[in-house]
Amino acid sequence: MSAPGGTTAGLALAVVLLAATAVAAGRLGGLRHGREVAVVCLRAVVQITAIGLVLGAVLRVPALAPLYLALALAVASWTSARRLGSLRTWPGTALAVGAGALPAAAVVVATGALPLRALDVVPFTAQLIGGAMGATTLAGRRMLDDVTERWDLVEGWLALGAAPARAVAELGRTAAGRALAPALDQTRNVGLVTLPGAFVGLLLGGASPLEAARVQLLVLVGLIAAETIAVVVVTRVLGRGVRTRPAPAPSSR
Repeated sequence: MSAPGGTTAGLALAVVLLAATAVAAGRLGGLRHGREVAVVCLRAVVQITAIGLVLGAVLRVPALAPLYLALALAVASWTSARRLGSLRTWPGTALAVGAGALPAAAVVVATGALPLRALDVVPFTAQLIGGAMGATTLAGRRMLDDVTERWDLVEGWLALGAAPARAVAELGRTAAGRALAPALDQTRNVGLVTLPGAFVGLLLGGASPLEAARVQLLVLVGLIAAETIAVVVVTRVLGRGVRTRPAPAPSSR
């Protein structure tokens, strides 16, 4: 089967050449991440192929949609918890990702902006889960890094009898604000600097530019809503548990 606007063979060659370009550029820049790039690209090929098969099954049997979204939420929150350095944070990351993505998706469906069909709701909600996951990781990691760097200040608050949440409240607010910067910048410059993925995907799939723009607007504003809730929740949940100096950030794998 041909990819939109090209052949499958051309797609495979392009992916290989792009991955090789990333590896070569990294080596020239002394980044030493060539193996990681190769592994990530290979995983992407396998996972995208697998998700295509899974989504095909979901679209044929819409009753599977809640199970798929529950799995996506579980994997996203587990990934974020791992990036925060401890799987014990998983309940907090699950709460943050879910509290961000699910209400935003519910608003879009309840208002009729998207029809209540698996074909529309599943990919839209999955995008919100992915965005909330990224924001949760950024906010949580930045907060923990700031707490580590300014531990003397936090420890002073704790010694004075302040609750952990009060001791790190300002650091949490700063981390949450910084974590939202990518989503805000993307929305602020949409169409001026880049054409977002959903817009391009819909155009390649044959949608009209206006229809693509309508859906992309829902995605962008939905992501802002989901990510804002997620960063507020994760920084507050993590803040309540800060009693000792956080562990260093884990290396990426």
